[in-house]
Amino acid sequence: MIRYIIVDDEPLAHELITEFCGMLPHLKLEKNCYNALEAIQFLNTSAVDLMFLDLNMPKLTGFEFLKTLVNPPKVIVTTAYKEFALDGYELNISDYLLKPFSFERFLKAINKAIGPVNEFTNNEVDRKEEPLRFYIKGDKKYHQIKSNEILYIEAYGNYSKLYFKEEMILSHENISHYENLLPQSEFLRIHKSFIVAKDKIKEIEGNTILIRDYKVPIGRTYKSVIKTLF
Repeated sequence: MIRYIIVDDEPLAHELITEFCGMLPHLKLEKNCYNALEAIQFLNTSAVDLMFLDLNMPKLTGFEFLKTLVNPPKVIVTTAYKEFALDGYELNISDYLLKPFSFERFLKAINKAIGPVNEFTNNEVDRKEEPLRFYIKGDKKYHQIKSNEILYIEAYGNYSKLYFKEEMILSHENISHYENLLPQSEFLRIHKSFIVAKDKIKEIEGNTILIRDYKVPIGRTYKSVIKTLF
């Protein structure tokens, strides 16, 4: 469960962020803070994984507040002021959302911020076992994806098909997006149109990889990467 707080002096901003987060599993609201001092008081006694932070607030601005935190959570800035974006990234924020923002843009920020779920676990053993978790849009729905459930990915024009044990989901992202997103230790691009999960490979014969009942071709220019499996 990813625990989050909202730090913003606008009630409408709280409503929108809460609504968007409510559409995503495993996000739990811990506190609505309407100024930085209220957030400081809360964080002195409680820990969260993610913070939505406004910049233009009374008494203490968002970035002034952020600089006071010794061990801040992941931060997604939500503001109407684009001119402070560079300052935000120097403070190691995860993303910078300009109000008003769409759910699609919000979703990208969440994926960027939470990244591998194991970043939020305290147990070192769990860190090695937890799969990457992210969200994709497909079939007019938002699907939560666990990387260890993916069999392989196939390019489909500017889209991608993600194959699982029981289903296939058509994603609006291209295959290069997934090549960059998925950990190289677990996935391998074997063709300009295919990425496979290493642990799902059943057999390799000639120029074909067998995953369950699927036969995935190995691209001629990708043969050398197959050697990394051995």
